[in-house]
Amino acid sequence: MRPEGRSGFFRAKGKTVAERTRGSGRWPTRSGMEHLECCARLLRGTLVRAAVRRYLPWALAASMLAGSLLKELSPLPESYLSNKRNVLNVYFVKLAWAWTFCLLLPFIALTNYHLTGKAGLVLRRLSTLLVGTAIWYVCTALFSNIEHYTGSCYQSPTLEGVRKEHQSKQQCHGEGGFWHGFDISGHSFLLTFCALMIVEEMAVLHEVKTDRSHCLHTAITSLVVALGFLTFIWVCMFLCTAVYFHNLSQKVFGTLFGLLSWYGTYGFWYLKAFSPGLPPQSSSLNLKQDSYKE
Repeated sequence: MRPEGRSGFFRAKGKTVAERTRGSGRWPTRSGMEHLECCARLLRGTLVRAAVRRYLPWALAASMLAGSLLKELSPLPESYLSNKRNVLNVYFVKLAWAWTFCLLLPFIALTNYHLTGKAGLVLRRLSTLLVGTAIWYVCTALFSNIEHYTGSCYQSPTLEGVRKEHQSKQQCHGEGGFWHGFDISGHSFLLTFCALMIVEEMAVLHEVKTDRSHCLHTAITSLVVALGFLTFIWVCMFLCTAVYFHNLSQKVFGTLFGLLSWYGTYGFWYLKAFSPGLPPQSSSLNLKQDSYKE
């Protein structure tokens, strides 16, 4: 009786362990999925609102001006975020378009295919990422050329002693010099454009309804949380750029390029028939037109 009891105990214990193993092998776990859904609901309740899409551009412009004035009139003390080597700047902001591209790619593909079931329409919508890549490349190249043609090489950061023999920024830095030109804020441009693009694409969540037991629900929920946190990082680092880096005119031009890139695509071109189009949603064109009229 005793050995049999022990074997029964071990069988019961083994079964419990196996069940636990099977349960823990699934990702995310039930509690993990609940936390994920809670974050997703919070983000959907904020970023997906039409009011956010309408007022975020104005909020970014206003915060850029306020931060720039603060920097000029009453500079903040140095902090971890004022160091260009901080983690968020090195691993996120420097790769801002790569992060935005890699997370929006599956998000647009999954949500648009779930709603339309048409591969052609999904490919058409994914072309927004190609348009965004072209905008990023052209604008950053333009900023670099402007800095090159308006700059000179100096012997010190105080702009003393022009080194005329160095005709490029690379040569100047290679010889220990300091290049000074009109350096339009690439951070202000790209963080503005990326944040607004993510918010525009997340508008599709008004229409997305998925079965909680389906893997598609887990995938979309995870992407919503990731994109939400990415948007939060972009906005925070945009504010850090406003209060710590560049001068007012450089940030004004950078932010202006970001706003024009967003409005030129989502506010104008994507409303046309021959374009990547807007995220699929009920009466999306009419809602969008009304939003911009207001």
